[in-house]
Amino acid sequence: MRSAIFSDIHGNSIALDAVLRDINARGGVDAYWVLGDLAALGPDPRGVLERVYALPNVTITRGNTDRYIARKQLPMSNADELTQDPALVARSEQLRRNFEWTMGALALTDWLDQLAALPLEHRVVLENGTRVLCVHASPGTDDGDGIHPRQGQAEQRALVKDCGADLLFVGHTHYPMDVRVDAMRVVNLGSVSNPFAPDLRAKYTLLQSDAHGYHLEHCRVEYDRAAVIEHLARVQHPAREYIARYLRGEQKPPWSKNLSAAEAQRLGLPKAWVDETA
Repeated sequence: MRSAIFSDIHGNSIALDAVLRDINARGGVDAYWVLGDLAALGPDPRGVLERVYALPNVTITRGNTDRYIARKQLPMSNADELTQDPALVARSEQLRRNFEWTMGALALTDWLDQLAALPLEHRVVLENGTRVLCVHASPGTDDGDGIHPRQGQAEQRALVKDCGADLLFVGHTHYPMDVRVDAMRVVNLGSVSNPFAPDLRAKYTLLQSDAHGYHLEHCRVEYDRAAVIEHLARVQHPAREYIARYLRGEQKPPWSKNLSAAEAQRLGLPKAWVDETA
């Protein structure tokens, strides 16, 4: 069996098309596993949903932004947070307009109902008995910190323990990883869109399995990020500058806050993420 696994498309049909072309160029697959964050934070939510749901033998799990727009559960800061950090006021307003724009783009369709019905996880047992779990962020949740490189083994162990899997696929943090947590292999797919520097390509993973075992190939695909930025401007997306910062490699991940130079060197993280006051 041969499966393509990817996550975090974020309304970017240009990046998704590049990934799908690359999959076909590599001989195609028997199944697609898509781990959420399909429509929000990009210029073409409908185009992405039409493409994903049209894929043959596709299984889709829910991402946090899918839930936000489908169930109108927007991630707004509370009054205490806004009082402590006034800069959050502008960010909260931008987030609200961003998600409302996506909801508006999908309002006259049944896509919001389909997103609301997505399951939290996907499980499958490979031909050799390997138990696979696919979820957007970490076992049991589509949100939170997810799994990222600054976590130690103990923290990652707490996130994945008792999930009943030998091979775990996640997304959410937009940063690819392939690590062992005790006997479990944990693979963060990275993201199709909204990447972090230095590698701004779209990312996905191919899984080849048979009765003797499995093999993973982590794939990287270049695409026209300038065209996505132009598309954001053309549709007058309210968060176009915020999203463009990802596409230009200017955005830092939230989990890189207070990153020291020593820690960045130890973990192999970009020097540009270093907080000089840390």
